[in-house]
Amino acid sequence: MTSQAEPRPATEVLIAGAGPSGLVLALWLTRLKVAVRIIDRTASSGTTSRALAVQARTLELYEQLDLTQTLVARGHKVPAVNLWARGERAARLPFEHIGAGLTRYSFMEIFPQDEHERLLIERLADLGVTVERNTELLGFTDDGTRVVARLRTPDGERVCEARYLAGCDGARSLVREHIGTGFPGGTYRQVFYVADIEGSGRCVDGELHIDLDEADFLAVFPLARTGRVRLVGTVSDERAERAQSLEFADVSGKAIDHMGLTVQAVNWFSTYHVHHRVAASFARGRAFLVGDAAHIHSPVGGQGMNTGIGDAINLAWKLASVLNGSADGELLDSYEPERSAFARRLVATTDRVFSFVTADGPIADLVRTRFAPMAISRATALAPVREFLFRTVSQLGVNYRDMALAAGVAGQVHGGDRLPWVAQGTSDNFVPLQQMQWQVHVYGEAAAPLRHACQARALALHVFPWTPAHESAGLRRDACYLMRPDTYVALAQPSQDPAVLAQFLSDRRLLLPGRAPG
Repeated sequence: MTSQAEPRPATEVLIAGAGPSGLVLALWLTRLKVAVRIIDRTASSGTTSRALAVQARTLELYEQLDLTQTLVARGHKVPAVNLWARGERAARLPFEHIGAGLTRYSFMEIFPQDEHERLLIERLADLGVTVERNTELLGFTDDGTRVVARLRTPDGERVCEARYLAGCDGARSLVREHIGTGFPGGTYRQVFYVADIEGSGRCVDGELHIDLDEADFLAVFPLARTGRVRLVGTVSDERAERAQSLEFADVSGKAIDHMGLTVQAVNWFSTYHVHHRVAASFARGRAFLVGDAAHIHSPVGGQGMNTGIGDAINLAWKLASVLNGSADGELLDSYEPERSAFARRLVATTDRVFSFVTADGPIADLVRTRFAPMAISRATALAPVREFLFRTVSQLGVNYRDMALAAGVAGQVHGGDRLPWVAQGTSDNFVPLQQMQWQVHVYGEAAAPLRHACQARALALHVFPWTPAHESAGLRRDACYLMRPDTYVALAQPSQDPAVLAQFLSDRRLLLPGRAPG
């Protein structure tokens, strides 16, 4: 643990990799007054992208950096997903109604990764931090008190000392290789392609379209500019054997024939292989794995980039708490179990869905094109099914129940859950969450002992007058909800016993006496 009397090093956290997860980690840490250095071996940020979707939970978390409104304004809201079979729309799943009341972002936002990275880089530069380009991590040592990294820079090899190292360096992560953890999983046999095109037709209407006609997957994603869409698909026949030489003409027939797409221009086209893997360990000593360095999976559902961003936010507040002395170093032990559990579930889920939509053979074709659209239409007519699907895809359902930083149940809310969103008139219980700090929420009335306990710990207390909407959301009247800096519930207790709150914090060495909240 870092003493307040110690001089703060020039670099407290070295971040290897300036993709979305590395940039978000750098932004959060910088806002939390942590000295970072972020490097990337490439000469510039990407100009093409595979990741497109920004889910509702990411947009909620981005409010802490005042990023959300800019991102939404620059991107495109997807109001619905359409499933196609036999040349017709077989089912339509509207997002704008499914998520209403669950989040203010009841849609899927399309904002391509290259534009997303540029926005994050802009915001990071506003805070005085610049990505160091053409700078590569060659190796590092960890002596238990610091990390000493060897870097190849434009000026030759250099050494960087830091308290911690974050490996945000992608699927071929050197940090993962160096700490010696495995990366079990496999590689899909299909070759994936992405094409950015200008076009028109029935599937160019601002919504997301997925074709189920054949074993080869195809999705048409709308982009912000009218008439511009992104095709993401697979090929698994003999074309997959010549992936490096594939051209748009080799794969365009499906969209043109099945969905009536007219192509005016192809802006760019690329192919790639996709893996489904999760690292055996997300951390070792003072080195951590974040994003694709820790887990990679099928693009089905638009989960990958959002999961990496979630990793970064989870790790950022914990590193900052330890570095500023408001938490014991054991807090960092919670990063791996919280994020690896979700990553393993996600990889298993996306693998099953992808296997279904790409299954080959007459029976698979029959199920996919005839039975699946009918079953999906009927199932999504039921409100509980619609809500479950939205919570899953939007990542609102991600929770850390039964883990080290979670305890208690009050109403339907468990420690480890995302706090239910309730907004009525001028009252919005997510507004205080924009502050990156521990805080207590009470829905009803806060008793004097709890007020005094929060004041003694410099712990923000937010009291919301009780309404029927709070009950509908699953909150309990006059219960005490201790919120983590990343907006998840840490402690949910039906009473307001200050001793229970104090014991929770003491047992986990959080908000240590005499320290400011993290």
